[in-house]
Amino acid sequence: MTTAGEIMHRGAQWIPAHETLDRAAQLMRELNVGALPISDTNERLCGILTDRDIVVGCVAMGHDPAKITAGQLAQGTPRWIDAGADIDEVIHEMEEHQIRRLPVIENKRLVGMISEADLARHLSEDQMAAWAQGVYARTGTARH
Repeated sequence: MTTAGEIMHRGAQWIPAHETLDRAAQLMRELNVGALPISDTNERLCGILTDRDIVVGCVAMGHDPAKITAGQLAQGTPRWIDAGADIDEVIHEMEEHQIRRLPVIENKRLVGMISEADLARHLSEDQMAAWAQGVYARTGTARH
């Protein structure tokens, strides 16, 4: 059984909800990632911020990213998976909620993220095609 903890990339970092979007963009550049989980004051997942969220939800709206916080862009119920979850559970969670990035939690702590690239390294071409169909085909776009 392959688990979420085995396929995730480690080293994921939170962006606190009170941090500004310009700081989030800097952290994304430093970490070479396109998304950051957002944490509340108790280091609990309260959303995911993507580079696209910053551009579309702030910059394109004429707002100053130095004045808007990550928490202000957090929307909906954040999805996550336990590090011990089977890869089939990972696939189901991502397909069910049409998401491309999934935080991995262990003992209530962020331990990693699973992205399309992580799945591509561990799934067959047929499995990857089925996953993409499930994530993208229903609405034409995916979130996160």
